Amino acid sequence: MARIFITGSADGLGKLAAQQLVSEGHQVVLHARDQARGQEALAQVPGAEAVLTADLSSIEETKQLAARVNALGTFDAVIHNAGVYRASGDVIATVNTLAPYILTSLIHAPKRLIYLSSGLHAGGQARLKQLRTDLSGISYSDSKLQVVLLSQAVARLWPDVYSNAVNPGWVPTKMGGAGAPDDLEKGYTTQTWLATSDEAEALVSGRYFFHKQQKPFAPAASDVGLQDEFLGICEEVTGVVFPAGSGEPR
Repeated sequence: MARIFITGSADGLGKLAAQQLVSEGHQVVLHARDQARGQEALAQVPGAEAVLTADLSSIEETKQLAARVNALGTFDAVIHNAGVYRASGDVIATVNTLAPYILTSLIHAPKRLIYLSSGLHAGGQARLKQLRTDLSGISYSDSKLQVVLLSQAVARLWPDVYSNAVNPGWVPTKMGGAGAPDDLEKGYTTQTWLATSDEAEALVSGRYFFHKQQKPFAPAASDVGLQDEFLGICEEVTGVVFPAGSGEPR
């Protein structure tokens, strides 16, 4: 049995992943934006261990969330599922990019980290200058490339942790819309598989998955210099230092 924390698990793919994991006997801690959504999440995922609330568009609330996660003890996996699509660049960058950076840096290192990206990341740009000076210029595609950059940096710098990014596909959730063409179940089972499976195919790091299959990702995300610059800028913007190594709880 694994213990897993999932951001953005009040609805959509995060909720479905949580329901699947609980049904398999795992301990799951949920996350929602506010108290009302938190109560809805607990009602939707009976058997969840707890729900924590924080608005990830607030850097300070995200830091507080990390502290509350740590107060619950250690986790085997963290699924960075939360994300926004139709929002201002400032909110997109803060929720999709800076929140995963902050939580990765501050939560005790789990054995496995799963980051939700998107096939649209391939059309994004790193936009590190904008990340430092003007978040309003960052698009959804840019943020999802930055997420892959983060997952690749973690895989390189933390060899004791399995760190991977996932493209869930264009699936019929509230974000994707009712007409989205991809398979909803396949949209969340890759995350649950990477969080818990002992199959050799899941025990890898620095990969990018679509429906449990490794796929190529934007070459920019493999650029070590770009990764290091990205981490440095995230540290400047958030005030949170990225730890040099993994292993013992920080």
